[in-house]
Amino acid sequence: MPRILKPKRRAIGNWKMNGLSANVDAAQEIAAGCAYLKVDVALCPPATLLGVMAQALAGTVVRSGGQDCHSAASGAHTGDIAAEMLSDCGATTVILGHSERRRDHGEKSPLIASKADAAARAGIVPIVCVGETEAERDAGRTLGVVRRQLRDSISGSFDAGEAGENLVIAYEPVWAIGTGRTPTSPEIEAVHKALRQALKKRFGKAAKGISILYGGSVKASNAAEIFAIPNVDGALVGGASLTAKDFLPIVQALAEA
Repeated sequence: MPRILKPKRRAIGNWKMNGLSANVDAAQEIAAGCAYLKVDVALCPPATLLGVMAQALAGTVVRSGGQDCHSAASGAHTGDIAAEMLSDCGATTVILGHSERRRDHGEKSPLIASKADAAARAGIVPIVCVGETEAERDAGRTLGVVRRQLRDSISGSFDAGEAGENLVIAYEPVWAIGTGRTPTSPEIEAVHKALRQALKKRFGKAAKGISILYGGSVKASNAAEIFAIPNVDGALVGGASLTAKDFLPIVQALAEA
């Protein structure tokens, strides 16, 4: 029987296609500000910065992660990065199925599932993203969309073991990412409740330990309200994670939630 855990409070910074070597100083400043906060924090920079960031964060409470990985461990896949390569660079987690990957690269949920398997194989934690478009929300399909994405983006290999320690889910309404718009608290609560119920159906009691993050225009001004919502265990933060002055207030709000 798996050991039942409480969801970890997690703040994951997704730097997306931003950052050069000089920006690693910002990661160190963030790490310094997180030193005494009881929150699991990771920064996911572009692949070009992953190795140097992991070195810069060594000995701090902040970890580094990747933004994507290939499903294969090696091979003729020009431009792709294996999960084992991420781990070799010091990554402990990887974002998978982000809406921008699904949109820009046509990634579908079965592919995300194979990538999540690859992450588990390499010993790093997959952060599996789900979320609806504005058209899907307007059509009343939000819950059906996220349930289906969740189901199809996690393979049967995650049915064994302590799911709460080796899997993270992130809900990111596509229409809220980078737009400054956010769903209402009741709308976020409804989706996170549906995700928790779906995880319970899949993993049983172990589902209680799986962190479900919210992502989509999270900032200092709305963080406390978002973290007060049931089943919101943290945030997947985009642009606001690039600087300490924007990201640390979010982490502080999570620590106080």
